[in-house]
Amino acid sequence: MHTNLGGLDRTLRILIGLGLLAYALQIGFPPTGWNQLGWAGAVLVLTGVVGYCPVYALVEIDTSSHRPRDRGDSPKG
Repeated sequence: MHTNLGGLDRTLRILIGLGLLAYALQIGFPPTGWNQLGWAGAVLVLTGVVGYCPVYALVEIDTSSHRPRDRGDSPKG
């Protein structure tokens, strides 16, 4: 399994995920009845830390900087 998330994507996922977790745990947020949705932040934090998103893999999105080289890109010599 290779990483399919780039640095900016990983950073944003972790930051947004931590914000959602704070909402779920009601850290600085009032109880609204919708706080359960904040637990989706755990998924964002996990995918950001690991660097792999299964949904991206299904739709063949790769935001990482390392891309496989085509076989025709090898230098001639």
